[in-house]
Amino acid sequence: MTSKLEQEETPQANGAALPGAPGDGLAGPEHGQRAEPSGFLAPDGTGVEVVVLESRANAKGVREEDALLENGSQSNESDDTSTDRGPEPASPLKETSFSIGLQVLFPFLLAGFGTVAAGMVLDIVQHWDVFKYVTEVFILVPALLGLKGNLEMTLASRLSTAANIGQMDTPKELWKMITGNMALIQVQATVVGFLASIAAVVFGWIPDGHFSMAHAVLLCASSVATAFIASLVLGMIMIGVIIGSRRMGINPDNVATPIAASLGDLITLALLSGISWGLYKELESRAYVNPLVCAFFVSLLPVWIVVAKSNSATREVLYSGWEPVIIAMAISSVGGLILDRTVSDPNFAGMAVFTPVINGVGGNLVAVQASRISTYLHMSGVPGDSPGTAPRKCPSPCSTFCSSDVNSRSARVLFLLVVPGHLVFLYTIHSMQGGHTTLTLIFIVFYMTAALLQVLILLYIADWMVHWMWGRHLDPDNFSIPYLTALGDLIGTGLLALSFHVLWLIGDRDSDVGD
Repeated sequence: MTSKLEQEETPQANGAALPGAPGDGLAGPEHGQRAEPSGFLAPDGTGVEVVVLESRANAKGVREEDALLENGSQSNESDDTSTDRGPEPASPLKETSFSIGLQVLFPFLLAGFGTVAAGMVLDIVQHWDVFKYVTEVFILVPALLGLKGNLEMTLASRLSTAANIGQMDTPKELWKMITGNMALIQVQATVVGFLASIAAVVFGWIPDGHFSMAHAVLLCASSVATAFIASLVLGMIMIGVIIGSRRMGINPDNVATPIAASLGDLITLALLSGISWGLYKELESRAYVNPLVCAFFVSLLPVWIVVAKSNSATREVLYSGWEPVIIAMAISSVGGLILDRTVSDPNFAGMAVFTPVINGVGGNLVAVQASRISTYLHMSGVPGDSPGTAPRKCPSPCSTFCSSDVNSRSARVLFLLVVPGHLVFLYTIHSMQGGHTTLTLIFIVFYMTAALLQVLILLYIADWMVHWMWGRHLDPDNFSIPYLTALGDLIGTGLLALSFHVLWLIGDRDSDVGD
């Protein structure tokens, strides 16, 4: 009798009931009825009531099992058989390292070529008058390019999770998610663009003590207009990518965030350059154009706030989602200050073309990892309510990169993409004669060292940050990616500037770092 009960309890303990198992009490799928509770005896003799969910819930579970991660059999074959760990979230999808890499590779390369194109654009526009005489525009570059991390990547992660857990399966749910999230990112884009312009004015004023009201209004109008238009275009693209991925049976977490960045850097930088150049031309003859542009986009804020507030899917983020995007903007602006001070030196003008590439690649990879971990945790419930996913105070590097866990496996795959990816991007830049820099061996070594160190730090921080936020009832989809991509901008720009300075100090004349 005991062995029979144990056999019947086994499917329940593994998180799924076997449809054809005798005594499971399930009605056929055509009935959709709830089974009656079944009584079992626990080892201590007390009664345990097991309720088998209706077949409709099982059908939803099957849809979720097609969404992400690996199946339960792989986790059962893991070497870690410790019984003192908390319950693991469901691991529904059969994902090997090869399948993860295959799904990530194409979006990763596409995003990388997007950052290469953005770098080539920055390499050209840095010689325009608006960049020469209003150098604070350089400070706006990382902050506005970081909007893809603050807004578009957060939107992609949020919608990917919603799609994977079945919250976008009906047209009504889909339309609700689209309207609420599009209004939300317009609110965030306008506010962050305005604050980024203020940060650029402050950071530009502190070193030199020079302030120009005309330039300040120019920065405000350029930043707000760029943020608004870029977020509108990229948000629509993201929605299409996620819906298409679900219909094609591709995990949105693997493709949505890199594709958000593939066009994000190029579109944002092109808009910033074109808008700032046009408004700069209007300063002499029609100075009133700049404040009118700024006032127009700010005046639309109440409309977007009303739409986002009326939608239950975005109401909470509208109130609580400001801290990460504002702090991330400030962090990216510090990276922009480093870029401004470095590119302004003729000896390091070649750095401009590589900055969007190294920042974009690092941000793309860590966004994929954060989105995957977040979806993995959402499979177990809501933030803070799953004891098995308690925050880790200080995860070891071995647990992050060397364990048999599916997230550790994806971290290894993403880290291994850094070197071949950057080699392709460097060769592309060299072929297009960008960057004023010859690709010598010592330059490639320093560049690769900076890129590997950046991604290594970001993946480790992501493993800690996502679990830490989850354990404190914070949704990682809304909070983690802005911090991670902003840190990627700061770390990437800082390490790249350090590499260029070291190359200049050791006298690497062959690399022509200056020009």
